[in-house]
Amino acid sequence: MSSTLLDAPAPPRQEIRRKRRPPYLPWLLLSAAMVLLGVLTGFPLVRLVVMSFQEYERAQLMGQPAEWVGFDNYATILTDVDGFWTVLARSFVLMVVLVVVTIVLGMLVALLMMRVGKGLRLLVSVGLLLAWAMPSLAATTVWGWLFDTQYGVVNNLLTKITGDRWFGYSWLLDPLSFFVIVTCIVVWGAVPFVAFTLYAGLTQIPEEVIEAAQLDGASAFQRFRLIQLPYVRSIVTVLVVLSMIWDLKLFTQVFVLQDIGGDRELTSTIGVYIYQMGMAQGHYGLASAIGVIFVFVMLAIAYPYVRRTLREEEL
Repeated sequence: MSSTLLDAPAPPRQEIRRKRRPPYLPWLLLSAAMVLLGVLTGFPLVRLVVMSFQEYERAQLMGQPAEWVGFDNYATILTDVDGFWTVLARSFVLMVVLVVVTIVLGMLVALLMMRVGKGLRLLVSVGLLLAWAMPSLAATTVWGWLFDTQYGVVNNLLTKITGDRWFGYSWLLDPLSFFVIVTCIVVWGAVPFVAFTLYAGLTQIPEEVIEAAQLDGASAFQRFRLIQLPYVRSIVTVLVVLSMIWDLKLFTQVFVLQDIGGDRELTSTIGVYIYQMGMAQGHYGLASAIGVIFVFVMLAIAYPYVRRTLREEEL
C-alpha cells in the first residue's frame, strides 16, 4: 500500500499552482484614484501647458479667443534677466539656506529626543506638534506682529534693553532682515516634521551597535558620523528632496509679510512672482509659461531621488 502511494505520479504543476488574479483587478481598484487625480491634477496641468502657448490676458477671461503665440511667452520669460532670473536665483539661495538650517536643527532635535528622559521627551514632542499644527498663515501673521513697526514685541524689547528708540524701525523693509524673518517662520514650522522623522529612524538602530562603539572608545561625534548618520542616510535624502521642493515653491509666508510691509520687488520668490504675473497683472500666458518651467525645475530636483529609489528596489 505504501509503495503504491510513493510510486504515484505527482500532480501536474498547473494543478498545484495558485490561481493568479486577473490582470485587470489592480487597475480596477486604482481606477477611482486615477480618475480623481486626472481631474484634479491632469486637467489643470494640461490647461497650464496650453495657456503657456497663448496670449492669454484679462480680455480672454471675458470670452475673447486666445491667440496662439508659440514659444513667445517662453522667450520673453527666459530673456527677462532682471525679472525671472533674478527671482529664480533669489528663490534658490533662500531654498538652500532653509534646507540646510531645517535639516541641521531637525537632526539636533532628534538627537536631543534620543538623550532626554521620557517626561522631557513628551514635553518636546508636544511643543513640536503645536508648532507643526499651526497653519502657515496664522504663524506668519503672529511673526509679523512680533516684528511690527509700531507695536512689535521685538522693537519694544530692544527699546527697553538698549535704551534707544526702536519704535518705527521696519524689519520687513530691508530685504536681508525680511528673509531672516522668513527663514525663522519656515524653519519653525518645518523642523517638527524633520525631527520626528529622523527620531523614528534613529530609534531603529540596534542598541548593541551603539554600545559596542562606546566600548571601543568612540566619541559621541564619531558614533553619530560612523553609525547613526549612515543608518538614516536614506531618510535624510528623502527629507532633503522634500524640503527643497517645499521651500522652492514658498508662497504664503513671503506673500503675507509683503502685505504687512515688505518690498515686493526685492523680496519676491518664484511662487509669489507667478502669482503677481498672473493674478495681479493679468498676464496669464506668461504666468503659465513660468509655471511650466517651474514644473521642469521641480522634476529635475526630484529626479536623482527617484532614480536612486528605483535602483534600490531593483537590488
